This record gives sequence, C-alpha cells and structure tokens, in this order.
Amino acid sequence: MRQRTAFTITGVMAAVLMWAATAGAASLEPEGEARSGDMIGALRHVVADHEDTLLDLARANSLGYVEMIAANRGIDPWVPGESTTVVLPTAHILPEAERQGLVVNLAEHRLYYFGPPGTEPVTFPLGVGREGWSTPLGSTEIVRKKERPTWFPPESIRAKKPDLPKVVPPGPHNPLGSHALYFGWPTYLIHGTNRPWGIGRRVSHGCIRLYPEDIARLYEIVPVGTPVQVISQAIKIGWYDGELYVEAHPEAGQADELESTGKIESADAHSRADALYRITSLAGADRDRLDWHLIRKAFEERSGIPVQVTVDRTEPSA
Repeated sequence: MRQRTAFTITGVMAAVLMWAATAGAASLEPEGEARSGDMIGALRHVVADHEDTLLDLARANSLGYVEMIAANRGIDPWVPGESTTVVLPTAHILPEAERQGLVVNLAEHRLYYFGPPGTEPVTFPLGVGREGWSTPLGSTEIVRKKERPTWFPPESIRAKKPDLPKVVPPGPHNPLGSHALYFGWPTYLIHGTNRPWGIGRRVSHGCIRLYPEDIARLYEIVPVGTPVQVISQAIKIGWYDGELYVEAHPEAGQADELESTGKIESADAHSRADALYRITSLAGADRDRLDWHLIRKAFEERSGIPVQVTVDRTEPSA
C-alpha cells in the first residue's frame, strides 16, 4: 500500500459527515489541531488505491475492523475500489469514566490512556473477548509489564485445543506478541498479537490485544501501578465547542451481525433507554435544542461517528 495523504473534516456536523461518506468530494482540509473537551481527534477521509482493503486502511490509521466497516456501510471491505473515498472514524468522544490511567471501552473496541496532567489522551483500537470469553468489567491496575512475554495457555483453552503446549515461548507463534501489561486480575492482560487482523473485533479469549506497533508505544508510556477501568459504553455522549454530540457503536450482537451481513437490523432497547436518559441529563438547560430525529438516526445507524445533536432553535427576527 502506497503512502498517501489523509484529510480532516474540521466541523464534525452530522449532515456533513453522512454526505461526505457517500458523496466523496467534500471540502477537505489538511489535518487540524487536536480537539479539546469531550472529543479528541478529527474525522478524516482517504482515497483508496486499487490494492487497498479496509483492513489495510484500518491498521495504517490505528483503527479496528468493525469501526471501519460501521463507518463505511456499502463499501466492500475487501475491494473498496480505486479512487473510492473511505471514511476514517478518527474522531472520538471520550468515554464516561474517570479520566485517569487506562480506560478500556469493550463495546467500542477501543482503549484510552490519560497520562500526566497537561498531556493529551491517546487512544488505540482493541481486539476483545468473543461470546463466552468476556473481559470482566470493573477497576484494577497494571501490576507488571513484560517484553517478549511467555504464554501459559489456560486449561480452559487447552481443553478446547489439546495440541497446545503448556508453555509457548516468545516468538512469531506466541499470541501475546512482543509486549504485555498485566492486570491485577489473574489471567487478564493487555498484549500484542501475532494476528493483527483481529484488532477491532470480538475474537480473543478475554484478554485485550493491540496492533504490534500500538502495544510497543503503550508499553513505553504506561507505568506499573496505572489504574485501569474496564467499561462497556456503546453509546457515548459529550460536548464539543458548545454543541452536544452522540457517538453510537454497534452492541456486541450487532457487531457480529455487521461482520457477517454488512448490516445491522437488530435493536437494543435497553441501551437506547439508558442513552436517552444520559442525553437529556447532559443536555441540561439545552434540552430544547436537542434534535430527536438526529438522535434516533444515530442509534439506528451505529456508525461510530460523532453526530451533533443540538441545533440552533433561535427564530430570525422580523
């Protein structure tokens, strides 16, 4: 894949986002400054080469597979097509959690690291546990770190794969990859991978995996003792530049549906009800500015793209 230039849309407005994803020739500008407040990053677009896949473009831009196909409905993930404009969903509302240490959002397939005061948070896509192998929710901390980790397959995995050795040394066949950060919870950790195309998907046995290049960076900046919060927020809400935004990702079953069919037809009434309460609470005095049509559309589409849901209700003077 040739090196190419990505572009940033500086205003993350709902109508512009959806139009640009389908029309292609939007008014694109070079990458802007980092966002502040409840949103980081900026939505970008890239023009695909004939040999590109969405997996290639995802890894080149530190994105996961499901978030790429969610933001690019109708584009063949294996053959996007030369000159096709592809959305890079690189604008992220920060999760609703204490902004310190590591915040792992399983529903979003994404990790956030809040470093020392005055530093910008950083984020990486994740591979997370599949059905029956879920990562637990709650709070823990990083208790140790290891380069070139050795893998000791749990008995639960060896029961399903009896040919697995009891010990897998460092190397290309080790699924932990090149670096590992261990939780206070036994058997759970953040690690690299020897199968990078699983990033942004529900494929692991409960551990959290990153691209090889991302785990190497995270390993360097995260010290032992860093607090860890593991949450699951498919719908995130936050303020940016005086406007309220909603960022809706597929729920676990919807993510599996999207991977297998390219569509999301099922609904999750519980997550919607919870999100509606959070939206009205966070809107506060601006509740009358909420556009419920845009909110419902964000819930239905689950594109993972921040959508502005407050509008100007001011009537023009006579």
